[in-house]
Amino acid sequence: MDSVRTTLGPRGMDKMIVDGRGKATISNDGATIVKLLDVVHPAAKTIVNIAKSQDAEVGDGTTSVVLLAGEFLKQCKSFIDEGVHPQVIIKSYRKATHLAVDRINEIAIKIKKDDPNEQRELLEKCAATTLSSKLIANQKSFFSKMVVNAVMLLDELLPLNMIGIKKVQGGALEDSMLVSGVAFKKTFSYAGFEMQPKKYTNPKIALLNIELELKAERDNAEIRVDNVEEYQKVVDAEWNILYDKLEKLHLCGARVILSKLPIGDVATQYFADRDMFCAGRVPDEDLRRTMKACGGAILSTVNNVTDSVLGTCESFEEQQIGEIGRAHV
Repeated sequence: MDSVRTTLGPRGMDKMIVDGRGKATISNDGATIVKLLDVVHPAAKTIVNIAKSQDAEVGDGTTSVVLLAGEFLKQCKSFIDEGVHPQVIIKSYRKATHLAVDRINEIAIKIKKDDPNEQRELLEKCAATTLSSKLIANQKSFFSKMVVNAVMLLDELLPLNMIGIKKVQGGALEDSMLVSGVAFKKTFSYAGFEMQPKKYTNPKIALLNIELELKAERDNAEIRVDNVEEYQKVVDAEWNILYDKLEKLHLCGARVILSKLPIGDVATQYFADRDMFCAGRVPDEDLRRTMKACGGAILSTVNNVTDSVLGTCESFEEQQIGEIGRAHV
């Protein structure tokens, strides 16, 4: 209670929490603070779960629910000491809940969805209110508009996991931007990557869960050969398997290759020679977000690849932002 009480409101103070590994976290968000605390008391654990539920369902008001729940417990302690049955107290709280909900419905402001300008203005005010107690309070007008624009790009189901946040070092807060598409950080790349085109129009996209590089021999694998020719056959077979995968990807018509697993230097140069773009070690969440936005499916094989399992987008471009290159779909 006291740990989060002083973080409430626009004058709330930030807290620095250091975990057992020495990692320091500075925040005034109630949910973040209670998650990092090592809570042992059963009642306190219940309050922590309340904060987590509030954060998952609403995304704001975590500090308020912790303080309210703690104050409710504090106020009913005297009644418990006087011998009042807990069921009576629970019944009273339920009646108070109904009275509070009725009062909220009386003073609630209805959103007029038939007027888009008024709806957007009200949403921006709501977003700005939640940012008043955060570190970016001075830029709340800038970020509130960005947040509303991001949500307005979603469909009616509002899948919030389709909104990704990427952190890039360098620049000011006002340099933040909203990308109307899918953005992911530049992944580890080899020399041939710089030779690949950085902009495509209406390309087909292949999303892979395949490793496109020559694998090193495992420690527990053993192959015994009698002569150099047999060893060369093993090496050639490995190269043929890799080139067979690369050729099938080229012939399927895909211009952009994104894989969750590594793409080696041989594959990178192969794609560069054919004006194709590739990126390996793409985070799983970014790959799935690309699949939902551009269509297609994540492939675990390159055999019989058809247009139905390939995604497509209007524009694919890589831009330099800060110190890290980033590919935009």
